[in-house]
Amino acid sequence: MRNHPILIGAALLSAIAVPLASQAQSLPVAAWEIGPVIRGKNYSVGMPLSPTPSRQGWSFEFPYPHVGAGHVHYLTSRQGPLVGASRIVMRYRIEAARGARFVPREHPDLPGAISFFFQRAGDSWSGKRHEYHRWYAPTVTPLRAGVHEVSVRLDDPNWISVFGKPASSNPQGFHSALAETDRVGFVFGSSSARGHGVYATAPARFTLLGFEIR
Repeated sequence: MRNHPILIGAALLSAIAVPLASQAQSLPVAAWEIGPVIRGKNYSVGMPLSPTPSRQGWSFEFPYPHVGAGHVHYLTSRQGPLVGASRIVMRYRIEAARGARFVPREHPDLPGAISFFFQRAGDSWSGKRHEYHRWYAPTVTPLRAGVHEVSVRLDDPNWISVFGKPASSNPQGFHSALAETDRVGFVFGSSSARGHGVYATAPARFTLLGFEIR
């Protein structure tokens, strides 16, 4: 990907100056995977397999300026079971050239968004066979420049399965996924297709500042 300067407005610079509650990234950058990689194919087209270390954590550049340049889907790391944890908290920064938009690969009429994700061990990526192995957070956060913090409770009954069914409709399936978690992270897409990928229309960078399972 070409390297271009990222233009940051005064408001964003002011936001970056705010002290962070937790800048430390507990997992090394090599523990994070840009994917998903399914049967040897990486669905984050045009992206490296891992993000790049940075002073405050790690970062990557969004593919741009159109879908043909690529798209980023999943950022995940291997974590142990989530049983007993109460919430996931993430702090991140997005820097973007003036006028840059974040466009979902599917449903490009919707705002590009980010949301949490976790995956039970043994998932074949077949929704029909393993509908309750992947779970997506109840809400999505629109992608926009600035420093942001997102927190979602793990006991929220509105986490959704692959086909959009809430955890309240299958509490046993949800609990089993928490007990046998293999991967945790976040995905890029839209409110209608959570992890189906996003690209930018101009240079933009994502930096992870903190990711905690509490």
